[in-house]
Order: sequence, then C-alpha cells, then structure tokens
Amino acid sequence: MAARRRKTSRRRSKTFNISAIEAGTALSLAASTGAAQAVQDAMGGNLNQALTTLQTNTMANKSKIVGALGAAFVGKMLTKGFSSGRLAKLGPIVVKA
Repeated sequence: MAARRRKTSRRRSKTFNISAIEAGTALSLAASTGAAQAVQDAMGGNLNQALTTLQTNTMANKSKIVGALGAAFVGKMLTKGFSSGRLAKLGPIVVKA
C-alpha cells in the first residue's frame, strides 16, 4: 500500500502591510473633518450634532482636504517606480509606499 500524500497547509504570513501614503491621507482627512468629535457625538446618541460637525468642518477645510487628496495621488504615482515598494519594516509591520 502506497503512503498517502499530505496536504500542504498554507502558512500564514507573520507580517502585515500598511500603506504609508494611504494611512497618512486617512489621518489627515480624519483630522480635517473632525471625525473624532463626530464619532463621540454619534456614540452619545446625538446623530444630528455628529453630522453637523462633519458638514461644518468639511466645508471649512475644503482646500486642505483637496490638497491632501492631491498630494496622496501624486505620491502614489511617484512611488509606483519603486521595485519592492517597501519603505520600512518594523518587526511584523511592513510599511509600503
């Protein structure tokens, strides 16, 4: 009787990737829109105030938001030239462009 072949189990990766440009853009947008205060208001049950906070801060910071999105777009286009795309590795965290 022939020996059975074992299934090869897929080994899970011990690292995870973070896009530096996308993470920076998300943090900038969250700060510009006042998302932290809006979430606090929504968690407190005041959904109207949460939406008002988002609307007010977004309208007040339109140029900053457009600038952050434009810079992120240009940054992503410029980093397409990197062969690996890896900017840094901090333990299990890999920072990619």
